[in-house]
Amino acid sequence: MTHPIRTVAVLGGGFVGVATAYALQRRGFDVTLVERHRYPAMETSFANGGQLSASNAEVWTHPATVLKGLKWMLSPDAPLLVNPRPSWHKYSWMAAFLAAMPQYRRNTVETARMAIAARGHLADWAVEEGIAFDRESRGILHVYRSKAAFDHAAKVSRLYAEAGLERSALDAAGLRTVEPALTGPLYGGFHTPSDQSGDIHKFAAGLARAVARRGGQTLWGHEVVHLTPEMGGTSVTLRTEGRTRQCRFDAVVISAGVASRALARQCGDRVNIYPVKGYSITVDLADAASRAAAPRVSLLDDETKLVSSRLGEGRLRVAGTAEFNGANRDIRADRIAPLVRWVETLFPEVSTEAVTPWAGLRPMMPDMMPKVGAGRAPGVFYNTGHGHLGWTLGAVTAEMLAERMAGQGARRLHPVSAPPAAGAPALARAA
Repeated sequence: MTHPIRTVAVLGGGFVGVATAYALQRRGFDVTLVERHRYPAMETSFANGGQLSASNAEVWTHPATVLKGLKWMLSPDAPLLVNPRPSWHKYSWMAAFLAAMPQYRRNTVETARMAIAARGHLADWAVEEGIAFDRESRGILHVYRSKAAFDHAAKVSRLYAEAGLERSALDAAGLRTVEPALTGPLYGGFHTPSDQSGDIHKFAAGLARAVARRGGQTLWGHEVVHLTPEMGGTSVTLRTEGRTRQCRFDAVVISAGVASRALARQCGDRVNIYPVKGYSITVDLADAASRAAAPRVSLLDDETKLVSSRLGEGRLRVAGTAEFNGANRDIRADRIAPLVRWVETLFPEVSTEAVTPWAGLRPMMPDMMPKVGAGRAPGVFYNTGHGHLGWTLGAVTAEMLAERMAGQGARRLHPVSAPPAAGAPALARAA
């Protein structure tokens, strides 16, 4: 039996959770945003690479990625690191990753379509709410050091074209025309002028303030202890400052990053998220020489799997790597060193005297597609599992879920998504 939905708790105050709360609120739902930290966007949404990158929509489930991964596993400073300690979740997740390889093409095209759609929502929200987030609209430049890597990227470009994304091929001279600060031996690359970059933490914090201004309740410093789906709603047990209390909502949306898996289990669902750690550094461009020498265009270096984004005049963000090491949040010096070395090699005039390191856990699904839609229990929904593309995809998946919840009113969303309207992206993953 279904029930009308008026009150909704969004569990998780990262960018995806805040975006979901905002999208639901705009459709008339009474929203409560719950986050265990004292402030929004303090984990994976705090210091990512900054790219809003439809041009990085290629999913990882490709044989070439697997071969590179096997090679990288032998080097401690390579882009990929896997803790060999046995873990059923880790190795079963990897098996599911391999099983998803036949969907590589479909999922890449679909991800690119969603990324393109997300841009418009982000732009509209920023204007409507007056959010400043160090936005750069010079596009994203993918650089390649070999013909083989460039040729693979050309094939991916054809998939992106199916999704409506155009990017231009450039030789080494062309790369430096787009970004004069580039140095080093480069074969060529691709420029996507429509891509952007910006500070995810600033945007998420600004959007959270908008949720509060619009009358939403924001519960910072509240940990979700337990979820109990019941007839006519869901009971949520919260803990703050050592005290627990129970709240009841007509519906809950689980957008809790890597914590979503455990919360989903309490609701009778299996959400196969694995925490894949990524690292970043924020370089303080304190002097005029560093500011002049640092790149303005957002970059992706294919060989090192590192991205960079200029955040205003005074900061350069560099991020990347993938570490399979469970829920470990330690910042390792040997994983930060390649990021610093990358800056010093490609942009030698940029001072790395003041560098702030960071690490976050990306919530990865085996097929690289976010989980968006209804769970088994009435009134339980998901918008989670965006992996390394939460900043790129979160706005569109929030809008898609909110639209379906509003459009279907009292009815529970069917586990199999209906066909999308003409021109609209399909639901990323039926929950």
